[in-house]
Amino acid sequence: MFTGMPRPDARTTWSETLAGTRFTDVRWVDETASTNADALAMARSGDPEGIVVVADHQTAGRGRRGRTWSAPPGASLLWSVLLRPPAAVMEATTMAVAVAVAEAVDEVAGVAAGLKWPNDLVLPGADGGLDRKLGGILAEADWPAGSDVAAGYRRPSPRQRVVVVVGIGLNVNWPVDLPEELADSATALNHVTGRPVDREELLVAILRRLDRHYGALAAGDRAVVFDAWRERSATLGRRVRVDLGPDDVEGTAVDVTDDGHLVVETDEGGRRTFAVGDVVHLRPLAS
Repeated sequence: MFTGMPRPDARTTWSETLAGTRFTDVRWVDETASTNADALAMARSGDPEGIVVVADHQTAGRGRRGRTWSAPPGASLLWSVLLRPPAAVMEATTMAVAVAVAEAVDEVAGVAAGLKWPNDLVLPGADGGLDRKLGGILAEADWPAGSDVAAGYRRPSPRQRVVVVVGIGLNVNWPVDLPEELADSATALNHVTGRPVDREELLVAILRRLDRHYGALAAGDRAVVFDAWRERSATLGRRVRVDLGPDDVEGTAVDVTDDGHLVVETDEGGRRTFAVGDVVHLRPLAS
């Protein structure tokens, strides 16, 4: 449930602006705890695919591995989308969203963001230097219909549609001075462009592109999405360290699989494939 009130007349405006796409139901509120939590609650109530939840401020925003996500009110584009992809392509859904966001950022702000595996938008540093984060993506899948949590996970059939909620936090119009803990690792679109960027225009551009990419993916055409992701990847071809918690693996990221898993040519020799893990971009080895 929302903890804020929707903006008046928003439903009519969005339905007209995004007519012809599957994302005409945009619910923009001043504040909520978590747009992902809101969208998951809607899914569990049987609401259809395509609902988009946007908030000017989140009081309990979250990222991967239980991390929190916070931003000044109105400074970021904070939103989640409710999708119901076929199970066969559910793991690639995040990549379709990432590509749509990167393309829209380029279109609206003229900023060429890179896609850092598995879930960040970054501006790669010069000469292999430190990346600066523009945004993050968090995908959460719900239990397949008919499953009982107490009985354990039941793998869905490839054609069965499953609930995937994808949440995005994109730094758009942040104060000139970032918090000290973010100054060296993050940036915002207005810092790059030198001007404010319209969040609503940006959201419309993202959703129009997502309609195309997600539609192709849901129809079984992975190639369009994966080729676009590879083209904008800030990770492939880079030396990386994959943090697995108790173990670190270093090497060169060389590809992603059809499920979106990262393939690394390790320093020890041979290739390893990672479904999860935090990736750190490293400087090239000295020759």
